[in-house]
Amino acid sequence: MSGLIFGGRRMRGRAIGSTILALTLAIASCSVQSGEAEYFGKTAPPEGQVLRYVSGAEPESLDPQMSTGQPEARLYMALYEGLVEYHPVTLEPIPAIAERWEVSADSTEFTFYLRRNARWSNGEPITAQDFVYTFRRGLSPELASRAAYLAYYIKYAQAYNEGGVFVRDPRTGEFLLKRDVPPSGDESAPSAEGATVIEGGAPDTPFHRFIRSPSRLVLPGTEQERARLFAANPKLKSFVAGKEFVPVRAEDIGVEAVDDYTLRITLDQPAPFFVKLLAHQLFRVVPRKAIERYGEAWTKPGNIITSGPFILQSHRPYSEIVMVRNPYYWDAANVKLDKLIFYPIEDMTTMMNLYKAGYIDATYNHTVPTGWVDFVRRLKDYMDAPEASISYVMINTTRPPMNDIRVRRAFSLAIDRQALAKYLRVVKPLTAFSPEGIFPNYPQPKGEDFNPELARKLLAAAGYRDAAGNYDPSKFPVSEVEYVYNTSDRNKEVAEFLQAQWKQNLGLTIPIRNMEWKTFLDYRAKLNYKGFARGAWVSDYMDPNTFLSLFYTRGGDNGTGWWDPKYMRLLDQANRTLDPQRRYELLAKAEKYLLDACPIIPLATYATNWLKKPYVKGMYPNPMTLHPWKFVYIEHDPAKWDRGMPQMAEVVR
Repeated sequence: MSGLIFGGRRMRGRAIGSTILALTLAIASCSVQSGEAEYFGKTAPPEGQVLRYVSGAEPESLDPQMSTGQPEARLYMALYEGLVEYHPVTLEPIPAIAERWEVSADSTEFTFYLRRNARWSNGEPITAQDFVYTFRRGLSPELASRAAYLAYYIKYAQAYNEGGVFVRDPRTGEFLLKRDVPPSGDESAPSAEGATVIEGGAPDTPFHRFIRSPSRLVLPGTEQERARLFAANPKLKSFVAGKEFVPVRAEDIGVEAVDDYTLRITLDQPAPFFVKLLAHQLFRVVPRKAIERYGEAWTKPGNIITSGPFILQSHRPYSEIVMVRNPYYWDAANVKLDKLIFYPIEDMTTMMNLYKAGYIDATYNHTVPTGWVDFVRRLKDYMDAPEASISYVMINTTRPPMNDIRVRRAFSLAIDRQALAKYLRVVKPLTAFSPEGIFPNYPQPKGEDFNPELARKLLAAAGYRDAAGNYDPSKFPVSEVEYVYNTSDRNKEVAEFLQAQWKQNLGLTIPIRNMEWKTFLDYRAKLNYKGFARGAWVSDYMDPNTFLSLFYTRGGDNGTGWWDPKYMRLLDQANRTLDPQRRYELLAKAEKYLLDACPIIPLATYATNWLKKPYVKGMYPNPMTLHPWKFVYIEHDPAKWDRGMPQMAEVVR
């Protein structure tokens, strides 16, 4: 959400549902035509309030805490809701199940007051206890959510998710405190202990006094990990000698139901952006009753209970996902769509033909084929706006030859990003890891740009040279490197471009390989690839930290194997800084440190590049191309249609 990975897989012929297959065959001869038409294809709205939308790949899961992909996020925003929702234009947080909230002066304590009329799709009330369950579940080691790191700002959340232990003196029953640990010269950022609380807010409780007390010392949960830590800090080993280790429990994390309609969250350090983060799918409330009853089958039609404006009516894999309006949704009176039909298609030509013929009403981002952009972008239903998303290459830094920074730098320097931008037409070249021109006043650092001569020198210095010391491509172990991507036309174009660049500038033919979206995500996360893998990220919230925090932990969506405690401390230092401009400066310092380590190769900042019929209202080309479906509707009066880009200044109720 999220952050979110965008992209997916091509629709396979044998798996296409009868509906899509029939439509595709009916219009197979459609193609881009010249002419003076205002729109790309037909503009006859469907009857009633039905939206037909191409959502991307077949979803990895309908469980909002299991996937970080954008194809899934589009579905989650219809089925589930959290404390806050994204504003459809600005993407700033707006009230959702929480009607209001309070924040402490130092941004370490957040109290949310829930609506009394918020209900599940079975009519039962949604309470603060449901959110406590959701947060604990999302962080549980058993669930192994790739997005769990997003909640690490919550006190003891990381410790619980990573299986950490507290340290207790068996004689006194007292827990050892983090502040008392002998220094090793490698300390993490200080915690929020002693920070401010909300004056006059929710009442104090025993749990609140516990969670606001000085932070307990947390150690790794396994003997092997503790041994490595003790080797680096012998004083710590002496400090905990004779003590017992107590596993951190779900009940220890800083999330508390003060009462049925008051939720209090306590962080380990200041995070001024935390409310923005809570719109992400990881924090959207999920139904304990259905999960405990049906297990992994809880998301199937007939089992699923939802919290958002729509409920799941049917799901035919690789064909269609149908949702209908949730009558128990707290704001159901203002939800205009009666039905949402999502088509999991990724073949660009298929979706463009369906759109042109009037069988679908809108597409997701980056869906106009490269060869069609110059024609389509002048039409009034083309959505062209800045997007907080980037494309990059992940590098598996745990395997040779890519564990050598000289080799990683060489492959980055051998890519002409200006040529890539000209080829794709809808991107800007990028050498940083934050998107270009999205965050005002952010002093974005720049990485190394195209320099094939230096690239070859670096490879020679890394040992791939002849007897005279000159670079020799025949010495490079090409068999140990490949580029893996998830199947789609656009991803294939980029893969072939990179392959050609490395052949031209390094004399190396790097194999490229595609795989299905769901398989690709797990394959990449577990570092099963050798060499390179496609990477792309859309903001989870409007802040540079949503990109930089990908490498805060070894797991999750990091996908590179690179992790550095110094980088983690730099992010911590930035995020506990309350002055906005100073915080930006410190984030930029962390970003420069990441770029210098080169676990990734930045490629491009994307623009939105999608189509929407003029009668589709309430759907905006926002910087994340995520749409709160409760605001979307079909306008049957042509006088009120969007003739061009929708008015981004429209006021949302």
